[in-house]
Amino acid sequence: MFPIRDHNPSLKTPYVTYALMAVNILVFLSYWGNLENPRVINQFFYDWAMVPEMVTGGDHYYTLISSMFLHGGFMHLAGNMLFLWIFGDNMEEQLGHIGYLLFYFAVGLAAGFTQILTAPHSPVPVVGASGAIAGVMGGYLLLFPKAKIDILFIFVVFFRIFPIPAWIMLGIWFGLQVLNGAIADSSIGGVAYWEHAGGFIAGILLTLPVWQRLGGKVFWDKTHGHPPHPEAKYKLTPSRVPKITRRR
Repeated sequence: MFPIRDHNPSLKTPYVTYALMAVNILVFLSYWGNLENPRVINQFFYDWAMVPEMVTGGDHYYTLISSMFLHGGFMHLAGNMLFLWIFGDNMEEQLGHIGYLLFYFAVGLAAGFTQILTAPHSPVPVVGASGAIAGVMGGYLLLFPKAKIDILFIFVVFFRIFPIPAWIMLGIWFGLQVLNGAIADSSIGGVAYWEHAGGFIAGILLTLPVWQRLGGKVFWDKTHGHPPHPEAKYKLTPSRVPKITRRR
C-alpha cells in the first residue's frame, strides 16, 4: 500500500521541489557505482552521513544537512522522491519558493535532532530525505486534511487504486512511524522511524502560522478541508484566498 498521486493541483510551477528532486538524484548517481564496494561506500557515508555519536561528540555538524541528500539504494531514493513529488508542490505554493526551501531544511534539521535524541550514542550512519519530506507531509495534513490521495493496494497478483482522504493516509503513516519507533532499537540501524515522526510534527508546527493566516478553523470550515483550487465546489472570501487565474 503506497500513495501514487493526489487530487490537489498546484497553480504554480514548484521549482524548488523539482530542484530538490534533481539534487537528490544527481547526488545518488555520483556514488551509485560504489554501493557494492563496502570500503569506499562506508568511508563515504562516514564522511557525509549523519552519525549521532559524532554529532553529540561535537563533530560533523554539517552532516545534518548533507545526510538529507544521501540514500542507501535506488528504492530508498525512488520512494522519497515519489512522496516529495506528491506533497511538495502544494506546500511550495502555500509557502512561496524561498519560504518552502527554508521550511524544508528546518523540518529536516528537526527530524535529524529527533533521531539524535532517541539514539545519541548510535554509531550507525543516518541517510535520506525522508525526515524533511515527513515535515512536508505534516504541513500538508494541516492545510489539506481532506485532499484525496490515490493509494495503490497490491495483494499477490491483484492491485487496485483507492482514493482516500489525506488525513487517513497520513494519519496511518504517522501512527506506523511511532509504533515502529517504539518497537525498534534506533542504535542498531534500520529505518529511522523517530526521525520521520519528529519531522512530521515539526512540519505541522511550522505550518501553523500559514494555517492561521489563511483563517485557521475558518479556512477549514469554508474549504471543508479540501484543496482551494478552481475545480472546488465551494467559494472562499477574497480576504482569505487571493484571486487566481485558470491556466488554459
